[in-house]
Amino acid sequence: MAGPEVEALGRLIGFGRELRRRGLPVGTGRIVTFCRAAAVLGTLDRTDLYWAARSSLVSRPEEFGAFDAAFEEWFQRGVALELDLSAPGPDAIARTDAEPPPEGLVGEEERVVAEAWRASGGGDETEGEAAVRLVASAVEVLREKSFGELTEEERLRVARLIRRLAVLVPSRRTRRLRPAPAGPRFDVKRTLRRSLRTHGEPFHRSWRARTSRIRPLVLILDISGSMAPYSRALLQFAFAAMAAGRRVEVFCFGTRLTRVTRTLRTKDPDRAMHEIGRLVADWEGGTRIGESLKGLLEGWSQRAALRGSVTVICSDGLERGEPDLLREQMAKLRRLVHRVVWVNPLKGSPRYEPLARGMAAALPSIDVFLPGHNLESLEDLSRALGD
Repeated sequence: MAGPEVEALGRLIGFGRELRRRGLPVGTGRIVTFCRAAAVLGTLDRTDLYWAARSSLVSRPEEFGAFDAAFEEWFQRGVALELDLSAPGPDAIARTDAEPPPEGLVGEEERVVAEAWRASGGGDETEGEAAVRLVASAVEVLREKSFGELTEEERLRVARLIRRLAVLVPSRRTRRLRPAPAGPRFDVKRTLRRSLRTHGEPFHRSWRARTSRIRPLVLILDISGSMAPYSRALLQFAFAAMAAGRRVEVFCFGTRLTRVTRTLRTKDPDRAMHEIGRLVADWEGGTRIGESLKGLLEGWSQRAALRGSVTVICSDGLERGEPDLLREQMAKLRRLVHRVVWVNPLKGSPRYEPLARGMAAALPSIDVFLPGHNLESLEDLSRALGD
C-alpha cells in the first residue's frame, strides 16, 4: 500500500489509539477487525463508519459514552472516508499503530455498511475474520435481494450503490487510420516529411492504425405502473451511465416517450429524480411500448445518437397496445442500431417465460436478454454493455 491507502489506514488506526488514550481497552486485535472490515467495504459515510467502529472497537454499554465523544472529535461531521485496502494483516497494522495519524480524511464518497454492524453493536465482541464475513455476507444479501422486496431504508442504500456502478460504455473500431506510435500500416508520407528534419534520412518511422471510438448508448426506461418497484432503481442506473460517458441518451416511457437526458446531467441525483417525477406526466400509468418506440424512431432515427448505438430497453414487456406495432418498430430499431439489449425484471424469476404478447413480439429483434430485478443483475448489465 502507498499514498492515500497508507493515509487512510493511519487514520483508522489513529482513532483506535485515541480510544486507548482515553482509557478504553482497545487492543491491536480490535483495530485489525476494524481495518479489515473497512477494507472489505471500501467507502463509508460518517453514519456507517460510526457503527462499524463501535461494533468492532468497543463492546460494553458503559464504554459507549466515551466512544461517542471520541468519534465526534476525531471524525468531522459530514466527512466520508474512502479506502482501497487489501485486507491489511496484523503485522502491518501493529507497525502503523505506533505512527501518528495523518491530518484530514481521504475522499468525498459514500458507501453502505451492512445492518449487521448495528445488530452486533451492543453484544459480545466479534473478532477477526468472523466480523469481516458477517458484514460481507450482509452486503451480498443486499445485492441479491429483489428491488420489489426492499424496505425504504434498504432502497436508499441500494440506490447509492447503483449510482456507484462502473458502467462500461460500448466502443467500436474506426475505419479511418490515424497516426499511432506503432501499427500495422507504415505511413510513408509522414515518414518522408519527418525525414526533412534529418537531411532526408528516415531515422524516425511513422505508423498508422485503427483506433477505438465510443458508441452511443441509449437507455429506454419503462416507468409504467407494472414497473413501479423497479423504475427508480433503473433511473439510478441511468444516472451512473451518464457519468460513464458523454454519448448517452435516456428516455422514459409509459404511454408516451419523454427525453430526460438533460435532467440527469447533474451531480445531484436526488434533485434529478424529483425533477423527472415532475417532468414525466405518465409516471406509473399504462404501457404502450410500440407507440413509444415509434415516437423514438420518428424523432431520432436520423440522429447520430441512435444510429449505431447500443440500445437498452428496460421493461417487463406487458404491452397494452398492439403487439404487431411493437414487432414492427422493434424490427426497424434493430436494423438501425448496433445491438438491442432488453432488461426485464421478471426474468429474475427462475419460473419466468416470455409469454406476454409484448415480450413475445419483441424477442426476435433482441440481441441480449437480461434480468434487472436486483443490484447484482444491474452489475451484470453494466459489464455486458462493454462487450
